[in-house]
Amino acid sequence: MNDNGGVPELPEVQALVDFLTDKAVGQVVARVDVASINVLKTFDPPVTALGGLTVTGAARHGKFLDLDVDGLHLIAHLSRAGWLHWRDQLPTTLLKPGKGPIALRVHLDDPRVPGGGRSGFDLTEQGTQKRLAVYVVRDPQEVPGIARLGPDPLADGYSLDDFRGLLASDRSQLKGLIRDQSKLAGIGNAYSDEILHAAKLSPFKPAANLDDAEVERLYAAMRDVLRDAVDRARGLAAGDLKKEKRLGMRVHGRAGEACPVCGDTVREVSFADSSLDYCPTCQTGGKPLADRRLSRLLK
Repeated sequence: MNDNGGVPELPEVQALVDFLTDKAVGQVVARVDVASINVLKTFDPPVTALGGLTVTGAARHGKFLDLDVDGLHLIAHLSRAGWLHWRDQLPTTLLKPGKGPIALRVHLDDPRVPGGGRSGFDLTEQGTQKRLAVYVVRDPQEVPGIARLGPDPLADGYSLDDFRGLLASDRSQLKGLIRDQSKLAGIGNAYSDEILHAAKLSPFKPAANLDDAEVERLYAAMRDVLRDAVDRARGLAAGDLKKEKRLGMRVHGRAGEACPVCGDTVREVSFADSSLDYCPTCQTGGKPLADRRLSRLLK
């Protein structure tokens, strides 16, 4: 994914979970081929321990994808340029280590099909910055990034009062806070732009400065934007999720275009390896934000 689509976030990872629940659960892991040893962040249990075990479930922890394989967990964080490619018919050729974008391949056999199936999936990563991370663990909490996660913003039990408590004593600016995985799990650069636009709030406003009406508006926008994205992604093939994500964006990745709410021009604030997009009329009282303020956002 380029930054227009960005890192797979909560809605896309949830769609991958639903997709794998439909496609992979009930199948037996024939073997796992590792083409990039750097992608594996754990060594005990070894990835070979998955061979012969049955996929029993799939789950999401923030942006982490979790495949339950008879009690062992194959967990992936796709980072910015990683993706999952499902294949109903996997190639028979062996992977060449260090060649091409494929980092890891999972071969599945379907015991329900006479003679077994040959389906499975590849985890791939484009570009030179290799951040795709794969873990094989007995408990998802063994993955440091999962152990640090804050609550899931779409969890049934995550209430307005919980959200109000999070914001009340936090001086962080809103964009940084709702992207902070230790405070809220699963929201990244793209959906934070969309949520703040829907809530009509500046990305630079300190969280603790919100009044009750703004807190309620932000909570509702967060849940509505994420639920809508999850609904749009539901049932899509893995290969269609990036396109759907981009199509659903109102401001993120749309700098220079007209805001669909008010018609003002969507603006961008750029920094080292990312950017944010917003509508001045909807979010900042008509005032463009200066790039130099961004250093405060990232603290």
